[in-house]
Amino acid sequence: MLVEPVWRSADALGQALHLLRMSGVFYGRSDFTEPWGVALPVWPDCVMFHFVAAGTCWLEVEPTGGQWLSAGDLALVPHGTGHLLSSAPGVHGVALDALPRELVSERYEILRHGGGGEPATVICGAVRFDDPAARHLLELLPEVIRVRRADSPQGAWIDATLRFIAAEAKQLRPGGETVITRLADILVIQAIRSWIEEDPAARTGWLGALRDPRVGPAIAAIHRDPARPWTLSTLAAEAAMSRSAFAARFTELVGEPAMQYLTRWRMHVARTSLEREDIGVGELAHRLGYQSEAAFGRAFKRVIGTSPGAVRRPRAS
Repeated sequence: MLVEPVWRSADALGQALHLLRMSGVFYGRSDFTEPWGVALPVWPDCVMFHFVAAGTCWLEVEPTGGQWLSAGDLALVPHGTGHLLSSAPGVHGVALDALPRELVSERYEILRHGGGGEPATVICGAVRFDDPAARHLLELLPEVIRVRRADSPQGAWIDATLRFIAAEAKQLRPGGETVITRLADILVIQAIRSWIEEDPAARTGWLGALRDPRVGPAIAAIHRDPARPWTLSTLAAEAAMSRSAFAARFTELVGEPAMQYLTRWRMHVARTSLEREDIGVGELAHRLGYQSEAAFGRAFKRVIGTSPGAVRRPRAS
């Protein structure tokens, strides 16, 4: 659904992050004792996260190799890649679905596994983004994002939030699942923000262009209202620039012309709607400002590589 927010922030990057609405797939607390190892499966279109509440663990994500996580560290695996959590390098990982788990609710579980040695507690979860902006952003993220409590400028805030999550997961009081899921979503956004602030790769392309005081508001306007009949002139007005100056600066910063970016963004929106909504192709074409279904279909196939019908969610019988 294309919804116009009731507010317009001057912070274009903040607007982009605001649009990254998430839904939880699962959350859980894992109580491990050495030696232990868990092989996490591939979760398409999901971001998986691991927060070490106590002890240490070894995280291995191919092809980046492995790294140690200490108490207070938060790691994101943004592309739903299968990976390994273990007590030490070389420890065999048992498939997650082969381990006995206590199902506390539909989306929250407790896992206990290991050989009885030194303990470790890890809060894990998987979230799926509900906005087409997410796919656009996730394509830019590295295989792993690690936020070390000691190194983060927001260390005190992250530390307090993670301790709150750990306490809720340990006690699981009434409403605890809701608290954990809401805070976990915030932490995912915080980890992405940390990457944006620290990684030079986040300063290029459309994401880097969001920081530009002129081009950033134009990109945010496209994200906010893709169905509007944008022209190069109206986008230039959003940037408070002349048409020619805006066109040149947009292409320089983003790497493609503004109208091409607009079309590609609309097709990202369309693909998400077709996959998740019970909507006809003609209705969606009209919603996105296309005068004919045929024109919409041609644009969709050119950008996405397949026809709208091939990705359309089946209607309920």
